[in-house]
Amino acid sequence: MLDSVWLKAAGIAAAITLTTGTAANAVPASAPSAGPAASAVVTLHYDGSRAGGWEAAITEGVASWNANVDNVKLVEAAPGARAEIQIVATNGWPQATLGPVRPGGQVRVELGSQAVTEGHDKTRIAAHEIGHSLGLPDTKPGPCSQLMSGSSAGITCRNAVPDAAEQARVESLYGNGAAARTPADGRILVDAP
Repeated sequence: MLDSVWLKAAGIAAAITLTTGTAANAVPASAPSAGPAASAVVTLHYDGSRAGGWEAAITEGVASWNANVDNVKLVEAAPGARAEIQIVATNGWPQATLGPVRPGGQVRVELGSQAVTEGHDKTRIAAHEIGHSLGLPDTKPGPCSQLMSGSSAGITCRNAVPDAAEQARVESLYGNGAAARTPADGRILVDAP
């Protein structure tokens, strides 16, 4: 029988699976484990309360990251609570602070309406800018299949899903507590063409 126990320490949720058994199916303590070691899940909070008109795009962008990486979980901050990722709506081009943001740290995402006016997809913009917060730089020029190619993929591109390399890079940046050891880059990346 497997019981999941969730621990919360220093703002990082860690999932640990404990194995218990009866005398008939007990495993000796010296036996090697059958599965991979449990890895910590880094929980990052975001605040989109100042991003009016972008709510659906933020929700979908966050859902894309949560569905495609295992060791980072993006959670909406409670009203008035501190959030690592501050998301605001602006009139200019989208831009964001390059992470990886750490629990307790803070980065800013600006979802610029100028890109939408020119025909770019809101959900792709939100997911792309969140990708910067997680430590991914632009990969311009690039194909639509690369989320971090941003505006260089053109206005017909609606892809808001990180590709396998982008997913692996985020997993690496946050794996085994790496985000706690890797400081945020801090540069502001403006996603104008």
